[in-house]
Formats: sequence, structure tokens, C-alpha cells
Amino acid sequence: MHIYISGGCKNGKSYHAQRLARALGRPLYYMATMIPADAEDDARIARHIADRAGWGFATIERGRGILGALDGANPSGSFLLDSVTALLANEMFSPAGFDPSAPERVAAELEGFLSRTANAVLVSDYIYGDAALYDETTEAYIAGLARVDRRLAAASDVVQEICAGRAICHKGRELLPEIGVEGIGHV
Repeated sequence: MHIYISGGCKNGKSYHAQRLARALGRPLYYMATMIPADAEDDARIARHIADRAGWGFATIERGRGILGALDGANPSGSFLLDSVTALLANEMFSPAGFDPSAPERVAAELEGFLSRTANAVLVSDYIYGDAALYDETTEAYIAGLARVDRRLAAASDVVQEICAGRAICHKGRELLPEIGVEGIGHV
């Protein structure tokens, strides 16, 4: 089963995704995509590591080239990819420079990842609802993330949004009882 989760930043998506991934089966893989750039990123990574301690996840650090994360992993296990947002930022704003073609490549790689795995939970941040105008490259990133997220939602069996501390199921609610998780509930 493939589950796509979106919602605002710092609202419980990762914790909810951990519950879902664990319900899908073992072995458990946590695919960490953030490449830290500063102390705030380091603190966020440390918090996520502490939050999943004792859950049984093997961590795979993969900030770029996401298909490489499957090397040595059991594709019948459960994968939690956190986050699509960071993965796209890493690919679009690499040390080689700005790459406007990255959203298409990342979407295709993630679709390939889903086709090669039995169970995956993909987490993304809902950042494209802001009314502010940004510089051209930031706008390209926001639009690219929206395109990637639409493709992932289409390719996933279940689509959930975390909003105001609640998991709202937009697609596949009927599949969630199979893994012992409710379609709508508090995170």
C-alpha cells in the first residue's frame, strides 16, 4: 500500500507517517532526505531521530537520487520517506546550481520507487497555498513541488492531509482499516 501525506509544516505529519508505516509491516525503513544546512536543520533532524527511537526503523540517509535508497533494502518492507519537500529542494538547488528540470525527474523517480516497493508512506509539506509572491526560483520550486505532489497523490492508494491536528483522508479511506488505522482522526 502506498500512502501520500501532506499538510502544513510542524503539525504532526512525521509522527502520523511513522504510525502508518509501522502498521504496514516490517522491515521498517526511514528514508531521511534532509541535507542539513544550519543548526536549525541539525536540531530538526535530532528531534526526528529521537521521535522515532524504539520504533524499529533502519535509517537510510538519501538526499538525492532516491532510487539508490533501495540498494540493500527489502522492497517488501515498509518505507517512510520524509520528506518529498526536502528531496526536491536538494535536487533543484544542488551544489551544481539551480536545476529547473528537477521536479519532473524527482516525480518520475518517486513513481519508480513506488512501483518497486510494496509499502511506502511519503510525506510532503503543503507550501503552495501562500498568497505571497516570491523570487522566480522560489516560485519555480513551489510550482515544481505542487506538480510532484499531484503525481504522487495520483499514484498512491491513500491520500491524507494533516490539518489542525487531524488526519483527513481524501482518497482510499476504505483501505485504512485493513492496516488498523482509522481514516480520520487525531494525529
